[in-house]
Amino acid sequence: MKNNLVALLAGVIFGLGLALSQMIDPNKVLNFLDVAGNWDPSLAFVMMGALAVSMISFRFILKRPTPIFETGFHVSKQTVINKPLILGSAIFGIGWGMSGYCPGPAVASLGLFSVEGTVMVVAIYAGFFSQRWLAQRK
Repeated sequence: MKNNLVALLAGVIFGLGLALSQMIDPNKVLNFLDVAGNWDPSLAFVMMGALAVSMISFRFILKRPTPIFETGFHVSKQTVINKPLILGSAIFGIGWGMSGYCPGPAVASLGLFSVEGTVMVVAIYAGFFSQRWLAQRK
């Protein structure tokens, strides 16, 4: 129960951060990505802030033997750039550039009853289940 409450609190804080930074507005994101047109660089400051916080906090957090509310860290140990990683990254980038949503803001937009966000979340889960289905067929 305590883990679920902590996860809910972390999700709410993350969603509020996305809303305050306007990353749940697909037009704002698309204007950020449109460097050859109506470019809006304001999201670069949001991303640099997130990167700075992550770089500093991960140095301290990963020195702990375990997380506070979990038995182990769930950090990828993969160090190889391979075909599935490149393909997945390309699909992610194309989807982000076409819709203006990446997964976090799409989920956060559900709180605003956004139709576009709902379509995006359904598409994300369709991709998850398709990948799992394809992996099990091998």
